[in-house]
Amino acid sequence: MEKKLRQQNINLVKVVLFGPESTGKTTLSGQLARHYNTVWTPEFAREYLQDKWNNERKTCEESDLLPIAKGQMQLENELGKKADKVLICDTDLLETKVYSEAYYGGFVDPILDKAALSNTYDIYFLTYIDTPWEADDLRDRPEQRLEMFQAFENALKKYNRPYILLKGDKETRLKKAITIIDELLSKKENLYSFSNSLNDLDVNFIPKNLDSNNFSLQ
Repeated sequence: MEKKLRQQNINLVKVVLFGPESTGKTTLSGQLARHYNTVWTPEFAREYLQDKWNNERKTCEESDLLPIAKGQMQLENELGKKADKVLICDTDLLETKVYSEAYYGGFVDPILDKAALSNTYDIYFLTYIDTPWEADDLRDRPEQRLEMFQAFENALKKYNRPYILLKGDKETRLKKAITIIDELLSKKENLYSFSNSLNDLDVNFIPKNLDSNNFSLQ
């Protein structure tokens, strides 16, 4: 597996928001990050494909999937270093794999396929389609929402991923997700915390020409 698609080994509770377009994943990602005072990993494909549309008036092509996957993992690995015990991921490579299979006749790049099945997370929150469809430049297939939802759930089952189905309004989903994450946090020890890592900085790393009493991190 290419190094750029491999997860870095950071001891965090890793959460994935997983499901079809326009099912509230990004909204819930932000809510959870605020609740746990941590960071969340946005969906790299959104910016990548929006730029492609703006510049070329083209939508996603098969050749875009591997660059998207690499960009997604770079974001996840970089933001994992800034997380506090929990990392919220708006998507993962398994989602990219599902889209590849659905849109390109079952094809998945072997490198993407291997990475999608090798990277691991503590819990997937599968978002149901009981949310209004919000059209934009990139979203399509509103008439196939149930079909896509079933493809996502089938992938979680097929690859034995731990998941919880989220339905209902924003508050109901948030409350259920917090309950599950709190339970996971209670079972894990020595979780990485970016804020603690700053507090634990060795004063010997402060440049000798600076007065340590006036030194501050920017």
